Amino acid sequence: MFTRKQLRKFGVSYSTIQANLDARRWQRVHRGVIALFTGPLSRDARISAALLYADLPAALSHRTAAQEWGWLPADEEPVHVTVPYGTSAVPQEGVVVHRSRAFRHIVVSHAPPRTSRADTVIDLAAAESDEAAAERTLLTTASANRVGADEIRAQLIARPPFRYRAALDRAVRLLAEGLTSMLETRYFLDVERAHGIPRARRQVPVNAFGRKLLEDCSYEDIGVPLIVRLDGRAYHGDAETAFRDRRRDNAAELSGTPRLVYGWQDVDRTPCSVAHEVMTVLRREGWQGPTRRCRRCLGS
Repeated sequence: MFTRKQLRKFGVSYSTIQANLDARRWQRVHRGVIALFTGPLSRDARISAALLYADLPAALSHRTAAQEWGWLPADEEPVHVTVPYGTSAVPQEGVVVHRSRAFRHIVVSHAPPRTSRADTVIDLAAAESDEAAAERTLLTTASANRVGADEIRAQLIARPPFRYRAALDRAVRLLAEGLTSMLETRYFLDVERAHGIPRARRQVPVNAFGRKLLEDCSYEDIGVPLIVRLDGRAYHGDAETAFRDRRRDNAAELSGTPRLVYGWQDVDRTPCSVAHEVMTVLRREGWQGPTRRCRRCLGS
């Protein structure tokens, strides 16, 4: 994959370039970008062509950067690239061009070049259609891929986005307060927030038989000693963690503390049922605050 300028620099004449294109030995991919082969373009070839078209400095961004980080499956969608302001590149078929005034702050050294993990999260969120979707995307993407609140906060300062700043700041605060996994984030969004359940305190230290452990969710701040443990298989499958979980359960039972345990399938498939169970215990233990039915509840 080469640009016309590169081929000319290597001594290939304009007439030779055009003859190979006319004979279909080579193919034009984008304006000024030529593939020295025929047939379908691989994903790597499409990425290379997009970066050559945008011209350096340029970097993969948005969905394409997320795919390069391993967060999304590769697809045949257009390649997203970000370039500095002042660059002349305009969108082409198969290429989405973004511009950034903070280009030097957002790109990391990789092959191919791409936006940083934190900036990729911010770009995906800022591309959403409304504030609620932006907040949800930042929370779910960051928690699922272990991108820390401090990383994202630093980049929000270095390159303030024009869209949804309040929603993105709110999402970062929630991450900093203990949403450490995709399961915890989905519990907060689809169980607590969607149904008006007060937000539990996260990562609460407890003493279980002389060992300091952390509980995922505690409702003690609203006067109810309910513990909700979110049992994600990725972090609760080994023998040592299973032992700690049993210690926590036994300690809760001995102290008379009600507890509920949910896994990914519970929260993903039946969040309304989970919410109903949590609300049942909260009511039983004396909490009388208001709740609501979510859109999924209303549609069932």
